[in-house]
This record gives sequence, C-alpha cells and structure tokens, in this order.
Amino acid sequence: MKRALLPCLLFPLIGTAQSPTWADDVACIVYSHCTTCHHPGGVGGDHLDLMDPSAAVAHRDDIALYTTNGAMPPWPPDQNYRRLAHARTLSQDEIDIIAAWAAADGPTGDLANAPAPPVYTNEHVITDPDITAIMDEYVIPPSSSDLYRCFVLPINAGADAYIKRLEVVPGNSEVVHHVLVFQDTTGEAQTLDAADPEPGYTNFGGIGVDGAPLVGIWVPGSDVLSVPGGMGIKLYPNADLVIQVHYPAGSDFQSDSTRVNIELTEPGFTREINIVPALDHLYTITNGPLVIPPNEVRTFHAQYTTPLPATITAIGPHAHLICTSMRAWAITPAQDSIPLVSIPRWDFHWQGMYQFRNPLYLPMGTVLHGEATYDNTTANESNPNHADPQWVWLGEATTNEMMLFYFAYTFGIPSDSLIVVEDSEHPAHHLDCATEFNIGLAENEALEASIAPNPATEHIHITVDRPATYRLFDQQGRVVLTGRVQAGMNVVHTAALVRGSYIMELTDASTGVQQRSHSILQ
Repeated sequence: MKRALLPCLLFPLIGTAQSPTWADDVACIVYSHCTTCHHPGGVGGDHLDLMDPSAAVAHRDDIALYTTNGAMPPWPPDQNYRRLAHARTLSQDEIDIIAAWAAADGPTGDLANAPAPPVYTNEHVITDPDITAIMDEYVIPPSSSDLYRCFVLPINAGADAYIKRLEVVPGNSEVVHHVLVFQDTTGEAQTLDAADPEPGYTNFGGIGVDGAPLVGIWVPGSDVLSVPGGMGIKLYPNADLVIQVHYPAGSDFQSDSTRVNIELTEPGFTREINIVPALDHLYTITNGPLVIPPNEVRTFHAQYTTPLPATITAIGPHAHLICTSMRAWAITPAQDSIPLVSIPRWDFHWQGMYQFRNPLYLPMGTVLHGEATYDNTTANESNPNHADPQWVWLGEATTNEMMLFYFAYTFGIPSDSLIVVEDSEHPAHHLDCATEFNIGLAENEALEASIAPNPATEHIHITVDRPATYRLFDQQGRVVLTGRVQAGMNVVHTAALVRGSYIMELTDASTGVQQRSHSILQ
C-alpha cells in the first residue's frame, strides 16, 4: 500500500536545562508503578529488582525503552479509547522524566531525599474474610513451557451469599503470574482433580468445565476485586471455587499454596452481578466459524442485543496466543457509540477483568459489538507454530483459539452511571509523586529532527541529533506507534498502518521536551 508522508513542522518548547535524579524524581514513580512486581520475592524480582537504586541505574536504558513503548507497566487496554479504573499506567510526564533521567546516565542524586521504599508482605487486605480457602501445597514440576494448573477449593456458601470483595493471595509471588477464579456447581472439577495424583489438574484455556462462571481475576499489582455498593456476585449453594494458576516456565520445584479471601455483602436486598461472555465465538459470532488457516490474518466479529436495560461494571476480553488485538463497543438505540475496551497489542500473558471508572448504563436494545484479529503467519512471534503455521481451530488447548468478552452486569438503572468507582489518576496506594519537572531546553539547544522520505512506502526515516522518543497518533488521537530512536538516522516501519492522516510527536529523551510534527500518511 502506497503512502505519502508530508514534510513535518517542528515546534520546539523552550525552558531551562536540568536532569532528573533517582532520589528526587524517579524513585517515587518506580516505587508506585513498578516494584509491585520488581521486588525481592516478586514475580519480576528475579529479572530486575527495582528496590535497589544501583540496579535501576544499571538498567536505566531498558527501563526508559519499556516505559516509552508502553510495554511496562503491563496494562494492555488503550486508555485513549476508554479510561478504565485501577489502570497500571504512567502519565506522559512520568514517562518523560524516566526518559530524561536515563539519557542523562541515570544520576542518583542525594539518596537522603528519596521516598521510603514500599514494604511488600503476604499480609491480607481482607483481614476478616467471611470465606477463606487455600489450595493444597503444590510443587511445580520441571518444564520448559508455562503451566496452567487448576485447584478445587470447596467452600460452604449460604443460599443468599453474594461477593462484595474478593482477594487472591499468592502463596509464592515469585512464580504466580495470574489467577482466574471460577465457581463450579457440577462437581466436574472435583472429578478432574481426582483423576490427577498431584494436587489440582492441568488445563490451559479455562478449568475444563462448561458453563463454570468466572468470579474474579488477579494479576500482580491488581487491587482487591470489589463491586459497587448494593451489588454482589452470587455464590451458588454447594459450589466449589476453582482457581486456575499460571506458573511461568522456569518455576521448577518451586512450591505454592495460593489463597482466596471473600467478603460477603451485608444481609438485605442485593442486586446480583453476573459475569457472562455475552460476546463469544459460538453463539454471537457473526462471521464464524472461528477458524484461522495457515499463513492468514483473519478478523472475527460478534454481536449481541441486550433484551433488558443493563448496567455493566467490568469487561474481560479473552483469547489465546495468535490473537493480536481485541476491541468492544456498544451502540445504543439512539445510535450513540460507547467505547468499552480496546487492546491493540493482545498479550495472552497479561489479561484481566477491567472495571469501569463509573458503571455504564445501557438501555434495552443496545447492541454490543466485539471484534478480534488473529495472525496465523510467520510474522507473529507469539504463534506457537511460528516456523510452520498450522490450521487453528476453536478450542481450549494451547494451539486452539477463543474469542470471548466477559461482561459483569446487573439490571440497569440510569442513575448507576453516577456511581464513582475511581476518580483519581492513580490508585490510592500510589505515592504522591511530583511530575511537573522542568526539563526544558535552552533556546539554542532545540532538538534537530527530520522525517523522510516523501512519499513513504513501507517505512520512514527519523533523523535526530540526540536520543529521542516518538509517538504516532491517528486522527482520533489514538497512539498507533511508539518507540525510541538514537542520534542519527533511524528506520521506523509503517507497513502495518492503514491509509489516513497521522501526527508524529517527538520528545527529546534527555530533557523530556515534546516537539510535535504534523505529518500525513496516505
């Protein structure tokens, strides 16, 4: 596809040169957003311990790269499409400060000025749970691949039991990557467990029980799952909790005994929240079946019309390994379009149930839409048959695929949209970091940059006189490309972009000063 890139106009921002330091500027950001995983004993602690300033300084370029391109902290949803609650994201100011700090060779500063590092323990947030269940200790066998192990946790819920808050406490935070919590009323999970001599049983896509309702998801850094006041997730009598725990490759001979704590709603009327895959690969798919031939990229769509007014409090997309993007939206009877969630770079290892900052009221007759794209080619490095793509069919195995959008919903009341789940930029447990840092340039130190060729075909050349970061926005203001460039000419591939107008934003990595260039790709 031919594209033309018009010449860019740069508008430098002028200020006074200054470099951020670890103690005064960066530690607060890292302690708030990164060390929930990257601490001794944390799931990312073996790779990089960011509680240690010397380790952070030594890995400053990697930290700047991964935060600039959005890979860290791991938060797949596009916040420009829909701002979601409890987002593990950095503000642009925070990203710019880290980039400027790394480009200045990571000055430590006076460590006496650094905030006190957070303390991580296995203490429970729900200290007095109504229900608590812990899995039998499990020793992870040696394996070169990730393990998805299911454990049955019998509980004794009453006839009118509703979940108000649910907490997952990993028994070994070094190896527990994520946990899905289901309830099973059929007894089938117990049968699967009994057939395996070790605690639990292995199952990849879910727990191997059709129709088992999902009641919670945990990933490192996530808050306790809670529902709005007056609502609750129903626990069925005689149901078993079943947790699917993801242990990453390399967890050999580590042991784990993960716990689930539940706080129930107060007695009285409770609006039941159900979690159901309203958009799916079987009943609501519009262009199925979900089959992806070798060496093809296919996009599938699902659609469902709400038979009653509904209030949705959370959404959870789910697919497997060759999926590359997922998106959901709603169209009301008045033809209003409501964005729900967009994950432009799907990663199976980082998925969750995402809560809305305010519940969304959907009138009766609202049409839910979901779409997912699958890349079954050699270009997809996540393809388990990367070297020799094979047919991919619907199923729960590693080499199969799925397309599900779980919705947490209750009967809708228009005033539900006034409920506030979160109204702050960052979760309350984050430190109060000062991010209005003056990292401007003197007038004669403006970043020199050029973008060519014109027209462009499959790539563009970004030439800069010092390290910089770039973001490319589409006409809706969504970020479609990000990255870091070094001094000199850099090649940025644009073959995946569709025709249209774009805006390129360059940021001086040493100062954090943004310089926006207006460009058109066609």
